[in-house]
Amino acid sequence: MLLILLGVLILHLIILILLIVSTAASAWSVGGDTSSDLWYNCMTTNGGYHCKPANNDDWLQAVQALMILSVLFCFFSLIAFVYQLFKLVKGGRFFFTAIFQILASVFVMCAAIIYTVMGPNDGSGPQFGYAYVLAWVAFPLSLISGLIYIVLRKKE
Repeated sequence: MLLILLGVLILHLIILILLIVSTAASAWSVGGDTSSDLWYNCMTTNGGYHCKPANNDDWLQAVQALMILSVLFCFFSLIAFVYQLFKLVKGGRFFFTAIFQILASVFVMCAAIIYTVMGPNDGSGPQFGYAYVLAWVAFPLSLISGLIYIVLRKKE
């Protein structure tokens, strides 16, 4: 049982790291000498690296908000898991933790879908970067983690 709990905890920490990196990294779209993320548009010119704030489009602000919410809900579910691990009655299930983790999964999925539809994808311009891919990898992992928390029972 201890190995299962340790495995679930490590999976949860990996998901949290993936979400933080995908939210903060400057590579949601890359192409040539430019890269952009949720916060900045950066360009390499004349040997220098210059960044300016991202535009204020509504869709980009929605992606920013959803990614922040996914990080927060993943963190809150980690806190809830640790709390329930010590306070939950024997045989109880981790429903509260599961709800937060599934909500984090839904938020990151919505953010990635919005960025897919509205982001720079005209075929000849920038391509999706590694932070975008990390967001898509974090989605099924957090959904699986949430489902594991639903099934998981506390034993003595």
